Amino acid sequence: MRRKLVAGNWKMFGEQARVNALVAELAAQDFSQAAVDVAIIPGFINLQSVQQQLADTGIELGAQDCAEQLEYGALTGEVSALQLAELGCRYVLVGHSERRALQSESDQVICRKFIAAQKAGLIPILCLGETLAQREAGLATATVCEQLEAVMEQVGVDAFEQAVIAYEPVWAIGTGLTATPEQAQEIHQQIRQRVAEECSDVAAQVQILYGGSVKAANAAELFAMADIDGGLVGGASLDAKEFSAIVSALGN
Repeated sequence: MRRKLVAGNWKMFGEQARVNALVAELAAQDFSQAAVDVAIIPGFINLQSVQQQLADTGIELGAQDCAEQLEYGALTGEVSALQLAELGCRYVLVGHSERRALQSESDQVICRKFIAAQKAGLIPILCLGETLAQREAGLATATVCEQLEAVMEQVGVDAFEQAVIAYEPVWAIGTGLTATPEQAQEIHQQIRQRVAEECSDVAAQVQILYGGSVKAANAAELFAMADIDGGLVGGASLDAKEFSAIVSALGN
C-alpha cells in the first residue's frame, strides 16, 4: 500500500523569527498518529536552522530546487544536490510551475535536476501541471503527460521507484481556485496510467500528490480520491494549525 505524504512548500516566505516560531509549533505536533509522512520545504537560507529544530521530530526536510550540475563548481547562486543531502534534506522540488514560468526552466533542465537529485540520494518531487489556457483548450492531460514523459524517457520508469510526482494545476496555485476532487483525480489517474504503460509495479507504488490551494477545508475531499496520495501544500503550510489539520485529513 502506498504511503501518504504531505509536503509544505514555504516558497519565499518567512523571516527568521517567524520561521523559528512556525517550526517550533510543527515540532510540537504528534504526526505519528496520522501514519502520514510529513515534510517541510523552506527557502535555502532557512534550511540549516530548520533542520536543527526538526531533529528527532520525524518531520523530513526538503529543498525548493537544486542545480543541474551535481559536482561542486563555479556556479554562483546555485546549490548542489550534494550540499542539500549533506545538510539533511530528503526531498527536493524539481519543475515547480513557478520556476518553469519565471526562470524559463525547460523539460531538459528539469530532467537534469531530477537526475542530479537522485545521484545525491535525494527524492525528487517532480511537479507537473497545465495553465488555464491549456485546460480550456482540452490539453490538460496531454500537457501533464508530456512533462512526465520528458523525464521518464531520459531516466527510465524505474527511477520513479525513488521519486514523487506532484500534480499542480498552474491555474490553482496561489489563486484561491482549486481543482474539484473529480478534476484532480482524473489527472492523477492519467499520470498513474501513463506510468503503468511502462511498468505496472512502479505505477502502483509511486506517490502522486495534489498541489493547488490545498487547505483544511478541502483536504478531506481531495484525499478521498483513489489516486491522490497526499498534498504539496503552499500558503496553508505557513499556518501550523492549518497544516496539521491537512495532515490529519490525509491520515483519516
